[in-house]
Amino acid sequence: MLTQPRVSVVLPTLNEAKNLPHVLARLPHDVFELVLVDGCSLDDSIAVARRLWPGVRVVMQTRSGKGNALACGFAACRGDIIVAMDADGSTDPAEIPRFVEALRAGADFVKGSRFLAGGGSEDITRVRSLGNQGLNGLVNLLFGTRYTDLCYGYNAFWARHLDVLGLDSASPCRPDGRPLWGDGFEVETLMNVRVALAGLEVVEIPSQEHNRLHGVSNLNAFSDGLRVLRIILQERLRGQALAGQPWPAGASLRVIDLVPAEREQAPFERTLGEQTA
Repeated sequence: MLTQPRVSVVLPTLNEAKNLPHVLARLPHDVFELVLVDGCSLDDSIAVARRLWPGVRVVMQTRSGKGNALACGFAACRGDIIVAMDADGSTDPAEIPRFVEALRAGADFVKGSRFLAGGGSEDITRVRSLGNQGLNGLVNLLFGTRYTDLCYGYNAFWARHLDVLGLDSASPCRPDGRPLWGDGFEVETLMNVRVALAGLEVVEIPSQEHNRLHGVSNLNAFSDGLRVLRIILQERLRGQALAGQPWPAGASLRVIDLVPAEREQAPFERTLGEQTA
């Protein structure tokens, strides 16, 4: 295993110039590369990023939507580890070392969870929380997983597993302008389901989601929730076709938890079977 893996951070932006100073100031200095994927921002997001992080690599989206931004960013990465996070200040770059630590300890894919001890959210509404719980339960039922947070966008994985995700950055836009499936906020669910279908070892770690600093989110709880539901059902059928059996085995899932006295120290691990109710 690499002693010091190169870490690529993928940061989708769409008019995030006001948020980037806060986000980039907290980015670990030993990050190998920052890949900023811009969706044709009307502000000076790119200029701000280049001023604050001179070595930033700028990639322009081929279509639109967060899923397409991540697909384009992932394809451009040159590091050993890829970290996906948000540019609005909701995900804390200071948590990146914990994601990397879990990968170096043997995980294939590490996903942040707002619903583990030590995690939390200042941003999620009751409606979104209930929707997330319902969709999360459906995925766990259909794919044999034990996820605690399905729709959170803070994830990290070894670049060698990129093909497992099967994200499309090259196809052109549809003639009617509608986004391709996987181009929107459903991308996190798509990633979580596909690593489960591939049988990768997944680790969840607690993460704190903060309020967006500036601007307004493009997330729509109802329409994006329906897209997530459709992705789940499509991937269920795909999993049956690939596996030739009705119930895919699912990913191997471990949890890294933080107790209050150790939140500023190294986390300890425990399996889901050892969790208390």
